[in-house]
Amino acid sequence: MTKPEQADFEAYMALAHALADKAGAVILPHFRTGLAVDHKGGAAFDPVTAADRDAETAIRQALAEACPSHGIIGEEFGESRGSSSYCWIIDPIDGTRAFIIGQPLWGTLIGLTSGGAPLLGLMDQPYTRERFWSGERDAFFRRDGQTTTMHVRPCATLADAVLASTTPDMFEGGDAEPFERLSRAVRLRRFGGDCYNYCLLALGHIDLVVECGLKPFDILPLVPIVERAGGVVSTWEGNDPREGGRIIAAGDPRLHALAMEMLAG
Repeated sequence: MTKPEQADFEAYMALAHALADKAGAVILPHFRTGLAVDHKGGAAFDPVTAADRDAETAIRQALAEACPSHGIIGEEFGESRGSSSYCWIIDPIDGTRAFIIGQPLWGTLIGLTSGGAPLLGLMDQPYTRERFWSGERDAFFRRDGQTTTMHVRPCATLADAVLASTTPDMFEGGDAEPFERLSRAVRLRRFGGDCYNYCLLALGHIDLVVECGLKPFDILPLVPIVERAGGVVSTWEGNDPREGGRIIAAGDPRLHALAMEMLAG
Protein backbone atom coordinates (compact mmCIF):
# COMPACT_ATOMS: atom_id res chain seq x y z
CA MET A 1 0.00 0.00 0.00
CA THR A 2 1.28 3.49 -0.82
CA LYS A 3 2.35 5.46 2.24
CA PRO A 4 2.47 9.27 2.32
CA GLU A 5 5.43 11.13 3.69
CA GLN A 6 4.33 13.02 6.80
CA ALA A 7 6.34 16.15 6.07
CA ASP A 8 4.85 18.44 3.43
CA PHE A 9 1.85 16.20 2.73
CA GLU A 10 -0.78 18.74 3.75
CA ALA A 11 0.91 21.50 1.76
CA TYR A 12 1.14 19.36 -1.37
CA MET A 13 -2.45 18.22 -0.97
CA ALA A 14 -3.57 21.84 -0.71
CA LEU A 15 -1.59 22.58 -3.86
CA ALA A 16 -3.26 19.68 -5.68
CA HIS A 17 -6.67 21.13 -4.79
CA ALA A 18 -5.59 24.56 -6.04
CA LEU A 19 -4.35 23.01 -9.31
CA ALA A 20 -7.70 21.27 -9.78
CA ASP A 21 -9.50 24.57 -9.24
CA LYS A 22 -7.36 26.22 -11.92
CA ALA A 23 -7.89 23.39 -14.38
CA GLY A 24 -11.64 23.37 -13.84
CA ALA A 25 -11.87 27.09 -14.48
CA VAL A 26 -10.13 26.55 -17.83
CA ILE A 27 -12.05 23.42 -18.86
CA LEU A 28 -15.66 24.25 -17.98
CA PRO A 29 -16.16 27.09 -20.50
CA HIS A 30 -15.35 24.57 -23.27
CA PHE A 31 -17.68 21.77 -22.12
CA ARG A 32 -20.74 21.16 -24.33
CA THR A 33 -19.78 23.99 -26.68
CA GLY A 34 -18.97 22.04 -29.84
CA LEU A 35 -15.29 22.94 -29.69
CA ALA A 36 -12.86 21.70 -32.36
CA VAL A 37 -11.43 18.22 -31.87
CA ASP A 38 -8.00 17.21 -33.17
CA HIS A 39 -6.65 13.70 -33.75
CA LYS A 40 -3.26 13.02 -32.18
CA GLY A 41 -2.49 10.44 -34.86
CA GLY A 42 -2.30 6.68 -35.12
CA ALA A 43 -4.71 4.07 -36.38
CA ALA A 44 -7.23 4.54 -33.57
CA PHE A 45 -8.97 7.89 -33.05
CA ASP A 46 -7.11 9.68 -30.24
CA PRO A 47 -8.87 13.00 -29.61
CA VAL A 48 -7.48 16.13 -28.03
CA THR A 49 -8.99 19.60 -27.61
CA ALA A 50 -7.96 23.08 -26.62
CA ALA A 51 -9.45 22.35 -23.19
CA ASP A 52 -6.96 19.50 -22.67
CA ARG A 53 -3.99 21.59 -23.73
CA ASP A 54 -4.99 24.80 -21.96
CA ALA A 55 -5.75 23.02 -18.68
CA GLU A 56 -2.40 21.26 -18.62
CA THR A 57 -0.67 24.52 -19.47
CA ALA A 58 -2.38 26.23 -16.52
CA ILE A 59 -1.34 23.43 -14.17
CA ARG A 60 2.25 23.48 -15.42
CA GLN A 61 2.50 27.25 -15.01
CA ALA A 62 1.21 27.04 -11.44
CA LEU A 63 3.66 24.25 -10.59
CA ALA A 64 6.56 26.19 -12.09
CA GLU A 65 5.81 28.96 -9.63
CA ALA A 66 5.03 26.82 -6.58
CA CYS A 67 7.51 23.93 -7.00
CA PRO A 68 10.12 24.80 -9.62
CA SER A 69 12.36 21.87 -8.66
CA HIS A 70 9.63 19.25 -9.14
CA GLY A 71 9.29 17.13 -12.24
CA ILE A 72 6.09 16.93 -14.28
CA ILE A 73 4.66 14.19 -16.48
CA GLY A 74 1.57 15.21 -18.41
CA GLU A 75 -0.49 13.59 -21.13
CA GLU A 76 -0.36 16.53 -23.52
CA PHE A 77 3.16 17.91 -23.11
CA GLY A 78 5.21 14.96 -21.90
CA GLU A 79 7.89 14.98 -19.23
CA SER A 80 9.73 17.90 -17.67
CA ARG A 81 12.52 16.62 -15.47
CA GLY A 82 13.06 18.21 -12.08
CA SER A 83 15.96 18.29 -9.66
CA SER A 84 14.03 16.87 -6.67
CA SER A 85 12.56 13.43 -5.99
CA TYR A 86 9.02 14.75 -6.46
CA CYS A 87 7.13 14.46 -9.74
CA TRP A 88 3.60 15.58 -10.57
CA ILE A 89 1.49 13.35 -12.83
CA ILE A 90 -1.20 15.17 -14.83
CA ASP A 91 -4.03 14.14 -17.11
CA PRO A 92 -6.01 17.35 -17.68
CA ILE A 93 -9.06 15.54 -19.10
CA ASP A 94 -9.11 11.81 -18.54
CA GLY A 95 -12.04 10.76 -20.71
CA THR A 96 -11.72 13.16 -23.63
CA ARG A 97 -14.07 11.00 -25.74
CA ALA A 98 -16.81 11.48 -23.13
CA PHE A 99 -15.94 15.17 -22.91
CA ILE A 100 -16.36 15.84 -26.64
CA ILE A 101 -19.81 14.20 -26.79
CA GLY A 102 -21.08 16.07 -23.72
CA GLN A 103 -21.04 13.23 -21.20
CA PRO A 104 -19.80 14.25 -17.71
CA LEU A 105 -17.85 10.98 -17.30
CA TRP A 106 -14.43 12.62 -17.39
CA GLY A 107 -12.15 14.19 -14.84
CA THR A 108 -8.90 15.99 -14.18
CA LEU A 109 -6.27 13.70 -12.66
CA ILE A 110 -3.49 15.12 -10.50
CA GLY A 111 -0.99 12.93 -8.70
CA LEU A 112 2.31 13.40 -6.91
CA THR A 113 5.06 10.81 -6.59
CA SER A 114 8.04 10.78 -4.27
CA GLY A 115 10.94 8.70 -5.47
CA GLY A 116 8.58 7.16 -8.01
CA ALA A 117 6.03 5.97 -5.42
CA PRO A 118 2.50 7.45 -5.43
CA LEU A 119 2.18 9.97 -2.61
CA LEU A 120 -1.22 11.52 -3.25
CA GLY A 121 -3.91 11.59 -5.89
CA LEU A 122 -6.93 13.67 -6.83
CA MET A 123 -9.72 13.40 -9.41
CA ASP A 124 -11.87 16.46 -10.05
CA GLN A 125 -15.13 16.63 -12.03
CA PRO A 126 -15.92 20.34 -12.13
CA TYR A 127 -19.20 20.04 -14.06
CA THR A 128 -20.84 17.81 -11.42
CA ARG A 129 -18.88 19.62 -8.68
CA GLU A 130 -17.45 16.34 -7.42
CA ARG A 131 -13.92 15.77 -6.15
CA PHE A 132 -12.20 12.58 -4.97
CA TRP A 133 -8.81 12.55 -3.26
CA SER A 134 -6.46 10.65 -0.98
CA GLY A 135 -5.63 11.84 2.49
CA GLU A 136 -2.70 10.56 4.48
CA ARG A 137 -4.58 7.43 5.55
CA ASP A 138 -8.10 7.81 4.17
CA ALA A 139 -9.83 8.79 0.94
CA PHE A 140 -12.39 11.56 0.60
CA PHE A 141 -15.28 12.65 -1.61
CA ARG A 142 -16.69 16.18 -1.82
CA ARG A 143 -19.75 17.51 -3.58
CA ASP A 144 -21.15 21.02 -3.18
CA GLY A 145 -18.94 21.67 -0.18
CA GLN A 146 -19.86 18.52 1.77
CA THR A 147 -16.96 16.13 2.38
CA THR A 148 -17.29 12.47 3.37
CA THR A 149 -14.81 9.63 3.88
CA MET A 150 -14.86 6.96 1.17
CA HIS A 151 -14.81 3.22 1.79
CA VAL A 152 -14.88 0.35 -0.66
CA ARG A 153 -17.59 -2.25 -0.15
CA PRO A 154 -17.02 -5.94 0.63
CA CYS A 155 -17.63 -8.37 -2.23
CA ALA A 156 -16.08 -11.81 -1.84
CA THR A 157 -17.38 -13.54 -4.97
CA LEU A 158 -17.33 -12.86 -8.69
CA ALA A 159 -20.99 -13.82 -8.93
CA ASP A 160 -21.91 -10.80 -6.79
CA ALA A 161 -19.49 -8.35 -8.42
CA VAL A 162 -20.12 -5.28 -10.55
CA LEU A 163 -17.34 -4.85 -13.12
CA ALA A 164 -16.66 -1.62 -15.02
CA SER A 165 -14.30 -0.80 -17.87
CA THR A 166 -13.94 2.15 -20.20
CA THR A 167 -14.40 0.33 -23.52
CA PRO A 168 -14.25 -3.21 -24.92
CA ASP A 169 -12.00 -1.85 -27.67
CA MET A 170 -9.02 -1.78 -25.29
CA PHE A 171 -8.99 -5.58 -25.05
CA GLU A 172 -7.12 -6.68 -28.16
CA GLY A 173 -5.42 -9.89 -29.21
CA GLY A 174 -4.78 -12.24 -26.33
CA ASP A 175 -6.39 -9.91 -23.77
CA ALA A 176 -9.91 -10.20 -25.19
CA GLU A 177 -10.64 -13.80 -24.21
CA PRO A 178 -9.54 -13.51 -20.54
CA PHE A 179 -11.62 -10.36 -20.13
CA GLU A 180 -14.67 -12.05 -21.66
CA ARG A 181 -14.17 -15.01 -19.36
CA LEU A 182 -14.10 -12.72 -16.33
CA SER A 183 -17.09 -10.75 -17.61
CA ARG A 184 -19.18 -13.89 -17.86
CA ALA A 185 -18.45 -14.68 -14.20
CA VAL A 186 -19.62 -11.36 -12.70
CA ARG A 187 -23.15 -10.17 -11.96
CA LEU A 188 -23.00 -6.99 -14.05
CA ARG A 189 -20.60 -5.49 -16.60
CA ARG A 190 -20.73 -1.84 -17.69
CA PHE A 191 -18.62 0.14 -20.16
CA GLY A 192 -17.68 3.83 -20.10
CA GLY A 193 -16.38 5.88 -17.22
CA ASP A 194 -12.59 6.24 -17.54
CA CYS A 195 -11.24 7.61 -14.23
CA TYR A 196 -14.75 7.84 -12.79
CA ASN A 197 -14.92 4.06 -12.43
CA TYR A 198 -11.99 3.92 -10.03
CA CYS A 199 -13.47 6.67 -7.89
CA LEU A 200 -16.86 4.97 -7.80
CA LEU A 201 -15.07 1.81 -6.71
CA ALA A 202 -13.49 3.80 -3.86
CA LEU A 203 -16.94 5.17 -3.04
CA GLY A 204 -18.37 1.65 -2.76
CA HIS A 205 -20.54 1.45 -5.90
CA ILE A 206 -18.32 -0.71 -8.16
CA ASP A 207 -16.39 -3.86 -7.21
CA LEU A 208 -13.95 -4.36 -10.09
CA VAL A 209 -12.31 -2.17 -12.73
CA VAL A 210 -10.34 -4.05 -15.40
CA GLU A 211 -8.54 -2.31 -18.24
CA CYS A 212 -5.65 -2.53 -20.72
CA GLY A 213 -3.26 -0.15 -22.40
CA LEU A 214 -3.19 2.48 -19.66
CA LYS A 215 -0.41 5.05 -19.43
CA PRO A 216 1.06 6.13 -16.07
CA PHE A 217 -0.97 9.35 -16.06
CA ASP A 218 -4.17 7.29 -16.56
CA ILE A 219 -3.74 5.30 -13.36
CA LEU A 220 -1.06 6.63 -11.03
CA PRO A 221 -3.14 9.49 -9.51
CA LEU A 222 -5.96 7.02 -8.86
CA VAL A 223 -3.87 4.43 -7.00
CA PRO A 224 -3.71 6.23 -3.62
CA ILE A 225 -7.41 7.11 -3.85
CA VAL A 226 -8.42 3.46 -4.26
CA GLU A 227 -5.90 2.11 -1.76
CA ARG A 228 -6.72 4.56 1.01
CA ALA A 229 -10.40 3.75 0.57
CA GLY A 230 -9.43 0.14 1.32
CA GLY A 231 -9.09 -1.23 -2.22
CA VAL A 232 -6.35 -2.93 -4.21
CA VAL A 233 -4.77 -1.87 -7.53
CA SER A 234 -2.26 -3.92 -9.51
CA THR A 235 -1.42 -5.21 -12.95
CA TRP A 236 -3.16 -8.37 -14.10
CA GLU A 237 -0.14 -10.28 -12.81
CA GLY A 238 -0.33 -8.66 -9.38
CA ASN A 239 2.59 -6.29 -9.95
CA ASP A 240 3.02 -2.57 -9.31
CA PRO A 241 0.51 -0.58 -11.39
CA ARG A 242 2.40 2.70 -11.54
CA GLU A 243 3.63 2.19 -15.13
CA GLY A 244 0.14 1.43 -16.41
CA GLY A 245 -0.54 -1.39 -18.86
CA ARG A 246 -3.07 -4.07 -17.92
CA ILE A 247 -4.72 -2.91 -14.70
CA ILE A 248 -7.13 -4.48 -12.23
CA ALA A 249 -8.63 -2.61 -9.27
CA ALA A 250 -10.87 -4.24 -6.69
CA GLY A 251 -12.62 -3.07 -3.57
CA ASP A 252 -12.21 -6.43 -1.81
CA PRO A 253 -8.80 -8.19 -1.73
CA ARG A 254 -10.57 -11.53 -1.96
CA LEU A 255 -12.25 -10.45 -5.18
CA HIS A 256 -8.96 -9.11 -6.51
CA ALA A 257 -7.35 -12.54 -6.06
CA LEU A 258 -10.26 -14.31 -7.76
CA ALA A 259 -10.25 -11.90 -10.70
CA MET A 260 -6.49 -12.26 -11.23
CA GLU A 261 -6.88 -16.03 -11.22
CA MET A 262 -9.68 -15.81 -13.80
CA LEU A 263 -7.66 -13.48 -16.04
CA ALA A 264 -4.68 -15.82 -15.87
CA GLY A 265 -6.81 -18.71 -17.11
